[in-house]
Amino acid sequence: MAFDKMELNEVEVWDGNYAAAQALRQVQVDVVSAYPITPSTPIVEGYAKFKADGYVEGEFMMVESEHAAMSGCVGAAAAGGRVATATSSQGLALMAEVLYQASGMRLPIVLNIVNRALAAPLNVNGDHSDMYMVRDSGWIQFDAFNPQHVYDLNLIAFKVSEDHEVRIPAVVNQDGFMTSHTASNVRPLSDDDAYNFVGEYKPMNDMLDFENPVTHGVQTEEDWHFEHKARQHNDMMTKVPEKIQAAFDEFEKLTGRKYNFVEKFEMDDAEVAIVCMGTSVETAAIVAKEMREEGIKAGVIGVRVFRPWPFEQIQEALKDVKAVGALDRSAPGGAPGALYNEIAGALINTDTSCVLTNYIYGLGGRDLTKAHIAEVFRELDANAKAGKPTTATQQFIGVRGPKLAYL
Repeated sequence: MAFDKMELNEVEVWDGNYAAAQALRQVQVDVVSAYPITPSTPIVEGYAKFKADGYVEGEFMMVESEHAAMSGCVGAAAAGGRVATATSSQGLALMAEVLYQASGMRLPIVLNIVNRALAAPLNVNGDHSDMYMVRDSGWIQFDAFNPQHVYDLNLIAFKVSEDHEVRIPAVVNQDGFMTSHTASNVRPLSDDDAYNFVGEYKPMNDMLDFENPVTHGVQTEEDWHFEHKARQHNDMMTKVPEKIQAAFDEFEKLTGRKYNFVEKFEMDDAEVAIVCMGTSVETAAIVAKEMREEGIKAGVIGVRVFRPWPFEQIQEALKDVKAVGALDRSAPGGAPGALYNEIAGALINTDTSCVLTNYIYGLGGRDLTKAHIAEVFRELDANAKAGKPTTATQQFIGVRGPKLAYL
């Protein structure tokens, strides 16, 4: 079956959802198994329309739930296909069981998560609760700050995940509505360049290869379960980082767009720094420049690769910083935020003496304003000068009612 190619402009105006759908079209995904949920629906809807219009020859499977969606992906990937889907929030929660199947079976699936708050109370707007919920599910995780990143990182995710030395599924995260439904300039590759960058799909351990029969989804119990998980973790820690870096380097040569495990803004001489993810990164970078006019040497770290966690890159980026604020966009549920804990884990055995504090923000789509970020930088500056926290270790930004602060 032949398919039509699409002529794209040098600069397109796409939102994050459409950028993801275009990437799926260009790499000619064999199977998209999906169930719609706000705000990720336009990704799979866009792919379905591309199929209906003759731009893809893959299959679109409309199933009865998100659990079934990922189950369909697992089956299609095990059968030897290039596979992708998308979801958000409650859909990801229903899908979570099968995420562990996909990673444990070493199936190179690409999942677009349009980050959205988890109920209850019910909320369709963006925060990072769903991203955090599956951070230890064994998937590679990338984080996009804008629609251009969504497009680029999807191509990179396929290339890394499908590498025969990796064979680990990958997530591309983007902020619900703030990225998924907000249009901006995107510079796409041509259809041929995008496909050639990712490469032709090469099945491995294909269960439809009857000349070389394999077993998928085995039961191991105590005899071999530990060894399987240890190997999976070892490959994530040792093989995946070098493959991601190689993909970043190749993509930069092709497009001129450079990606890093952690993105640094104003960090060359920074004394105080915010570490965050998603759309907050670019806003914080703008505020950091403004804070320098107040005499505060402010910088920003944006986490591009959330899994595998970039220990060494975080250590290097923060080694000379005196005070760090970890901004977590997820309800902590009785503990410091996950990003705070990850940063603390990276810095604990180093020579740094930085003061680390935690800010919870943006839950359920609550705005994080420039004024909020400026106040965080001022508090971090006070911490740096005092050499210790001058506030509670954990604070909630922008919550109505009495100020919430702990620890």
